[in-house]
Amino acid sequence: MRLSSSNPLLQACLRHFSSNTNLPNLAKIPTKYRPQAIKEAQEIITDYLHTTSALPFSYAEFISKNSINSLTELVSKVHFSAVHFRKTFQKFLRYNPVHEFGFFYESIGINYCKINDFLKPNVHFFSDDSTVLDVACALAGFGVPWNKLGDLYVAEVSIFEKEPKFLGSKFNGLLEMGFSNEQAAGICLGFPYLLKGEEVGLSGQFDELLDELKRVFVDFDLGGYFVGNVDVWYEVCRKFRVFYDLGVANGTVAEWIDNSYAVFTDYSEKALVEKVEFFCKLGVGKTDVGLLLLSNPEILSIDIENRVVSVSGFLNHFGLSKEELKTLRERYSYVFDRNKMCNLPHILRAMDLHERFFHRMKSGEYQLLANYDLSNSDEGEDEIYLQKLESIKGVRTHGYSLCKLNFLHGIGFGENGFTMKLLKDMHGSSSDLQERFDLLLNEGIEFSKLCKMIIYTPKILNQDSDNLKQKIDFLRQEIGLSLKFVETFPAYFMYNLEKRIKPRYRFHVWLTKQGWCKKKYTVSGILAISKKGFLEQLACIHPTAPQLWLEQCEQKKTSESQKNVS
Repeated sequence: MRLSSSNPLLQACLRHFSSNTNLPNLAKIPTKYRPQAIKEAQEIITDYLHTTSALPFSYAEFISKNSINSLTELVSKVHFSAVHFRKTFQKFLRYNPVHEFGFFYESIGINYCKINDFLKPNVHFFSDDSTVLDVACALAGFGVPWNKLGDLYVAEVSIFEKEPKFLGSKFNGLLEMGFSNEQAAGICLGFPYLLKGEEVGLSGQFDELLDELKRVFVDFDLGGYFVGNVDVWYEVCRKFRVFYDLGVANGTVAEWIDNSYAVFTDYSEKALVEKVEFFCKLGVGKTDVGLLLLSNPEILSIDIENRVVSVSGFLNHFGLSKEELKTLRERYSYVFDRNKMCNLPHILRAMDLHERFFHRMKSGEYQLLANYDLSNSDEGEDEIYLQKLESIKGVRTHGYSLCKLNFLHGIGFGENGFTMKLLKDMHGSSSDLQERFDLLLNEGIEFSKLCKMIIYTPKILNQDSDNLKQKIDFLRQEIGLSLKFVETFPAYFMYNLEKRIKPRYRFHVWLTKQGWCKKKYTVSGILAISKKGFLEQLACIHPTAPQLWLEQCEQKKTSESQKNVS
């Protein structure tokens, strides 16, 4: 049998084999015969599961047709012959039983590359553990799409340990509340813990959630906007979860529903998540972000991903005076020139304008985002930046450098010559730099001050995260200073903790306890001076202090040498 090149199965197979280079392949089978092999293999696996495992034919077919990678892996082990493949494959299965759970997990939507994380040892066949399959069949019977069951399994695996009758009572309870079958299935997918049953302290939470969903889905007839489709209701529930995850209290969505219908009917989940991430980057309260989008769903239509801003142009559009712009440019010159609009929150945080901006958004002035555009094609362009960018693109490792450059733009640094100069001092991948930046931010350094620290001492981000954390802990716990100290002395992070910071500081503490140190020295004064300067400093404290310090250093060197030898 030959399949036409226009056949959907052939087209799907060709897409699969061309785009999944790290997955099982059929290199030994000529391209023109691969769709035939897959089609016949699916039919054989369907019959195999139906007869050998006594699965209802419809479920057996679901599994065989939704597990293309597991099927491909199996087919790749069989000698192919265009004439005899069906018989050869059937014979192969007699001596090589199918790992039924591998096929099952892929068919319910679990990523093929992660299936091994879910497989139980020594459990290969449905007869070894029928509970999981029984639950899957029961949920599918309720109307939950088979290929979405994986979402439930990953979120709440304990659901697949329940009795089907118990799950049926939970599902019927939703129907009795007035939800349609499609709505109930979507709710189960969106809030899987509802199927687990009441737990101590959670029954009230369940009631509040279901009451709000009933008000929106049934009482306010949100269903009137949709064709009965489980996938649609599942997405609606995921949007509800976005707001709950932001801290919006149960019941609040229903209160805003007259204003926020469009959030659920006119805009995709992707658009909602994009705007949530955008406004959360401002560092404002997450609940405030949720309420902003509920009360102004039109914000979701604003394109922020594909637009460019001139920082000075946007601030002028934002309403800042010429005097304010001049002051900001003098104080934060590294932020100016062009950048992507999606980086705007961090641009504003770098200048401490984020709260002022968000207040304007909450006041209904979100059109400031929608109406802004470059006044001309050259606005905000920096020639030095463009020249340096072309130079980077000509280097073999340009991809690595461009990722680091995008990191700098992402934290608010503009497309200017200074950013390019900064790039040379940055070592590590963009993900490493982001991790280190986030660590310092999460430890309590203000965003704008952290950017200033990078300006003066860019190499602080070259320290690995563990190193930075250890220095922060020592500063707080032993020295007794807050991170305000590093805001004025970022070079602290540049010194070796074990060879400079700890020994010098502890020696000064010892000198003070001996009553020799009459003058109070600052930590920066202790660390920043050279070795020669440090000895001179010690001599001023006490005549014998330099000799004691040198003896201590020699003892430490001897100890380290002995450790290395052993």
